[in-house]
Amino acid sequence: MSTCIVSAFYSETTIRVYQAYSPVIAKPALAAGRFVAPFKMERMTWIKPSFNWMMYRCGYASKSSQEMVLAMDISREGFDWALRHAVLSRYQPGVHGSYEAWKQELDAKPVRIQWDPERDWRLQPIAGVRAIQIGLSGEAVKRYVHEWIAGIEDVTPDAHAIGAAAQRNTPPPGLPSEGERPYPVDAELAAAICAHY
Repeated sequence: MSTCIVSAFYSETTIRVYQAYSPVIAKPALAAGRFVAPFKMERMTWIKPSFNWMMYRCGYASKSSQEMVLAMDISREGFDWALRHAVLSRYQPGVHGSYEAWKQELDAKPVRIQWDPERDWRLQPIAGVRAIQIGLSGEAVKRYVHEWIAGIEDVTPDAHAIGAAAQRNTPPPGLPSEGERPYPVDAELAAAICAHY
């Protein structure tokens, strides 16, 4: 049994999510304050509220085409819209009435949700805890790029510093994950996106 709680760094109006890109995409986004070409609007883009899971995915910003880690502060209204228009990326009998019903949702909704084992700052899995990944496509990508993003920050130096600390096995001060806390999701939505199972 795993606990799937949406955990993130957030304020009254914004919530922080992470993505890793090559400098070709990340630098123009930083300059413009939003994603611009060569970012492709027609592709699904995955946002991650968990800093540690982002570090796991990009190897502390060391993997090819993930050399820069960006933190996007997006509106909570936008984030909530994404959750309300989401479907789990995999069929789960306990959540969906039938495989066919899940497929219909998959075709109709622009957001995918996936739960993966949460990680600590050393990238070791945390037993019984899962982190949410949110895939945006179609209308959701357009809203994300043009409406939701309030600011973009380059947190690549943090990624490198934490990666170096992990090699030394010495906890660094001020881990970004320390500011993450459970995000409020009502019971009906939690059941639909499998926030607790």
